[in-house]
Amino acid sequence: MSYTRLLYHIVFRTKNSTPTIVPEHEETLYTYIWGVVKNKKSILYRIGGMPDHLHLLIDLHPAHSLSDFIRELKVSSNKWLQENPHFPAFCGWAESYGAFSYGLEAKESIVNYIKNQKEHHKKESFADEFRRFVVENGIAIDERYFLKD
Repeated sequence: MSYTRLLYHIVFRTKNSTPTIVPEHEETLYTYIWGVVKNKKSILYRIGGMPDHLHLLIDLHPAHSLSDFIRELKVSSNKWLQENPHFPAFCGWAESYGAFSYGLEAKESIVNYIKNQKEHHKKESFADEFRRFVVENGIAIDERYFLKD
């Protein structure tokens, strides 16, 4: 038996950052995504977001590569959203995403951060938030591609 803890804070946005995730129905989307994560034998600790982006804190099963996992999650949820009458304006996910690895000691802090997205974004835009995550994780930003679809 192998023992792993692959804790990722994943952030991705709607195409062109269009606010198409209807707040009144976001919980149905979150439930759907939880099912996708569970079917990948991974653990979803928290999901939340805004009309233009999502945050997930997951423990990724080691059988999956991160990029394949995110691609499959976005493809599956894209199809579900486009077929769901509660999200009529949804036109897809942006190509880019952020995935940041953390140790178990950061879990509760990230869970609370995701829980408080609505309050947090009264003070900080998504672009500023995402830039902060990238910089805090020591990743260089190429401005030619930052948040471009």
